[in-house]
Amino acid sequence: MIQDEKLVCLGTGEAFDDDGLLLENPGSPTPALLRTIYACKTLKLRTEHPGIFRFSDWLPARKILCGGGVPVTYHSRELGDALGLDRLYVTFSGHWPERGAEMRTGTFKECEAYSVCARLPGHVENLVVASAGNTARAFMLAAGENGIPLVLVVPQASLDSLWLHNEIAACVSVVAVDSDYADAIRLAGDICALSGFVNEGGAKNVARRDGMGVTVLSAATFIGEIPDYYFQAVGSGTGAIAAREANLRLNESGAYTPKSMKLMLSQNLPFVPMARAWAKRSRALPVQEPEEAVRQIGQIDAKVLSNRQPPYGIVGGLFDALSEAGGDIDAIDNAEVREAEALFEKLEGRDICPEAGVALASMIARARRGDIARDAVIMLNITGGGMRSLTEGRRLFRPTSRIVVGRDDIGAPSLKEKLQAVLRRDQLERGICE
Repeated sequence: MIQDEKLVCLGTGEAFDDDGLLLENPGSPTPALLRTIYACKTLKLRTEHPGIFRFSDWLPARKILCGGGVPVTYHSRELGDALGLDRLYVTFSGHWPERGAEMRTGTFKECEAYSVCARLPGHVENLVVASAGNTARAFMLAAGENGIPLVLVVPQASLDSLWLHNEIAACVSVVAVDSDYADAIRLAGDICALSGFVNEGGAKNVARRDGMGVTVLSAATFIGEIPDYYFQAVGSGTGAIAAREANLRLNESGAYTPKSMKLMLSQNLPFVPMARAWAKRSRALPVQEPEEAVRQIGQIDAKVLSNRQPPYGIVGGLFDALSEAGGDIDAIDNAEVREAEALFEKLEGRDICPEAGVALASMIARARRGDIARDAVIMLNITGGGMRSLTEGRRLFRPTSRIVVGRDDIGAPSLKEKLQAVLRRDQLERGICE
């Protein structure tokens, strides 16, 4: 399966053919995201396809992959009644078989992983992915099931969150950094500079964003209209950018009354760089010493919301998405997060991840203040949940990191040589190269 789509640079307007790996326009005078333009303007649900590929008309997929779940949307009566919101819809990504949610890694990061893997050309030597935890788990599953050589770069503190229910595939290698997610991204850049390694690209990868955008497609196709409000917690903001792009495609499809869905976003105090920047309507993030950022990240419940270098100010990034759509970024403390998690479990009957609790806490606060009309159509993006059913009493398999790198060693020429040797030896031992 090969999609007939173009990639358009949001900085220059230039169009490119999609080779499955392109991340940016090298000729753009300023950094800018690419956006997928699909030949198929009207979305047709492909119910014959598994998982997210029922939305394959609006995915840059070269092939249909088996495995992976799909977000499930439902009308929340209990939570909606408690908050005085008549048209509250929950889009749930995680493990909740009773509602049809079957994501085996527990979060909507599976949408990204399967979409990225489906976009890849026929042969990729080594795909390099940096992650704070959830994304790594999803890529371990998707790449492992499809035999794609993968190098995961994660903070050492996140290693415990890398688990699967089956043996870790031989094509997966893990490199740990004794620091945070921002330094994992830096280290991934070092690895991508080596011969035979390809950068997955994070927010710059259109497949990541279009994969995350299926949450909005799930909601719109279930509700029958585009939501008025979209609630989600953000670490990089990639999911919110994806939501805006999905909104634009739905507007252009002719199948829905055009609407600008307000992006109601949130971060976890005390680490709230994008909330601070947006409060001043500034495209630039506040300057912060790395040590202070790492200290703040250590205090938040929602550890995955810890990106120190998010695609906020880049052309087509979160600042532009919020400026176009309208909305806000709330700062939510840990006590509010825990209250929201408990309320969801009490009323809806399912545990949710802390980052989903951040989004819910934001919505609760705004509902209690009367900021949202009772009859507004609301999409609450529960980006992860059902972890207890996935982990408690289950045998979990975890990878071993091939090397642990200190923050001060990143970028050193000697480290690049060591990484090349370690990863080459690892692949030889696993039989995935000669």
